[in-house]
Amino acid sequence: MKKVAPKDDLIEKFASIRNSQFAQPLFQFSGACAGCGETPYIKLLTQLFGEEMMVANATGCSSIYGASAPATPYCRSCKNGFGPAWANSLFEDNAEYGLGMAIATRKMRDRLESIMKEAINNGDCPPDLSQLFLDWIDNRESTYLSRKAGEKIVEKIESGDITGSIGKIILELKNYLAKKSQWIIGGDGWAYDIGFGGLDHVLASGENVNVLVLDTEVYSNTGGQSSKATPAGAVAKFATSGKKIRKKDLGMIAKSYGYVYVAQVALGASQDQFFRAVKEAEAYNGPSLIICYAPCINHGLKVGMAHSIQEEKKAVECGYWHLWRFNPILEDMGQNGFILDSKEPDWNKFQDFLRGEVRFDALTKTFPDEARILFEVTQQNAEWRYNQYRKLAKIGDKAY
Repeated sequence: MKKVAPKDDLIEKFASIRNSQFAQPLFQFSGACAGCGETPYIKLLTQLFGEEMMVANATGCSSIYGASAPATPYCRSCKNGFGPAWANSLFEDNAEYGLGMAIATRKMRDRLESIMKEAINNGDCPPDLSQLFLDWIDNRESTYLSRKAGEKIVEKIESGDITGSIGKIILELKNYLAKKSQWIIGGDGWAYDIGFGGLDHVLASGENVNVLVLDTEVYSNTGGQSSKATPAGAVAKFATSGKKIRKKDLGMIAKSYGYVYVAQVALGASQDQFFRAVKEAEAYNGPSLIICYAPCINHGLKVGMAHSIQEEKKAVECGYWHLWRFNPILEDMGQNGFILDSKEPDWNKFQDFLRGEVRFDALTKTFPDEARILFEVTQQNAEWRYNQYRKLAKIGDKAY
């Protein structure tokens, strides 16, 4: 029997979402709830960047299924043995933890560059190795090119082309030759609530880190408590008669800095949009934030969690969730950096969407009069938010 192997060496995985699926997922068999809306996002990340990923993971669902000792869903590439480096900090300081990883990595790579320049200037290495050092310095921010140059440098040093302390230090730091892909991952309870101060600090730092927020709109891991990501009208612990105020717009808060890449995505609604956002975020030399809509077992989907991906599509079609990207690079080029990827919603489907989830429909049984009012408020909030996005995208200024 022939063994089926990944084919990403035969096809350019970054060319399209379809091509990316030929790459080996370095996140497998997580043990998350069946139909979990969070895990597909992480799986795709590992297919694109997994061999160089460093992950700081907030405590929550993603840390439980990400480190279900003695097993872990994160694995190594079957080709070269590389895989994500994953660690979990406290619930409240995960962003700072990831920032520390990024700064430490940058300092190590700065040291490598300094040592290479010293060797070149002092004539301590042959011309061909000096050229490899220059190639690495020029391409140190490219994952692929820095890795290729690094492999050649290590091969040259191990063959004896350079001796002494310089070669020894480079070999000690060889794991830092390839550019790392730093990711900070957590849920909405961490990003919107308990860890928000730290997240804001990290985004404001300007450091080149990527933040992935898995937004279930509720504290999923601890039993379904209301968070600042919970929308008006939803029933949750501490909001048993329905949340009364609108959801916090984390993306717009981050966008206000002007130098943070921000995207709001839903894989089930547009795989291409999420794929584009992830590539843009990783390519951007600065902080990036991607907010992912993730249906959860706490939502009580009436169609069942087997259809969680379809639920994401419904959420976007009716206007409950919106797809957009803000790219500071476009702003620097004199263009509008805000791109609204959602089509005009069919607002007639909005109320049916709410009643398709127990977290909303339960309110009609316990507080029917309150439910009618809050569901209208929920839709008004969604229409208001979409209208603000339209203005930013300069599509129009239709008032609701």
